[in-house]
Amino acid sequence: MATAAMVVIGDEILGGKCVDTNSPWIAKRCRALGLDLCRIVVVPDDVGLIADEVARCSTLFDHVFTSGGVGPTHDDVTMVGVAQAMGVALKRHPELVVLLHKKIPDGPTIAALRMADIPDGAVLWWDGDLFFPVVVMRNICIFPGVPLLLQRKFDEIAHRFEGVPIKGRSLSTEERESVIAARLQVASERWPEVAIGSYPQFDTKPHTVTITLDSRDHQSLEDCWLHLSSVIE
Repeated sequence: MATAAMVVIGDEILGGKCVDTNSPWIAKRCRALGLDLCRIVVVPDDVGLIADEVARCSTLFDHVFTSGGVGPTHDDVTMVGVAQAMGVALKRHPELVVLLHKKIPDGPTIAALRMADIPDGAVLWWDGDLFFPVVVMRNICIFPGVPLLLQRKFDEIAHRFEGVPIKGRSLSTEERESVIAARLQVASERWPEVAIGSYPQFDTKPHTVTITLDSRDHQSLEDCWLHLSSVIE
């Protein structure tokens, strides 16, 4: 299956001024699409650090999604970082210049025109009814940090990443993790294509453990769930 990484960019995330809701949302969408999200990393508004992480992820994974740092202000440096990661310069895209003139009645300011500067060689994905395209540099999809805009853009291009969706089942028990660990190990070895996780919940009384099962093999998923349901109370 295709793999992906997400690079969240912004001092405001690392400084605790804003809560990142984009990566959990992307994780759920990747799961539904059948895309394996293998890494989520947060980096500051630092060109060198953005470039290092984007370059690393671009090499290791099939797709890289970035969020944040694509506006007109001085700290919007994602495009510069992606360009540096790919070893190219920024280039003002004429199609984006025309678009900015259309969208801004009084004409774009010098700062606004920065949003037309993209890595040389990047392409524009105009899927659906997007009012501003997704900028894609090789296997890197560059998204805004505003959750509503990111979600709209991702949903419009999501068809490009469709794979075999992961299905899930779960069960809950009041038995302790240490007690059921051996049974989970047996099930994991018997159905290696099923990912089994156990997560204790301490905010309820009595305390419970939620066991999750995930797999693209739906028959194995069902067989494993039925087995665990019979051996865990």
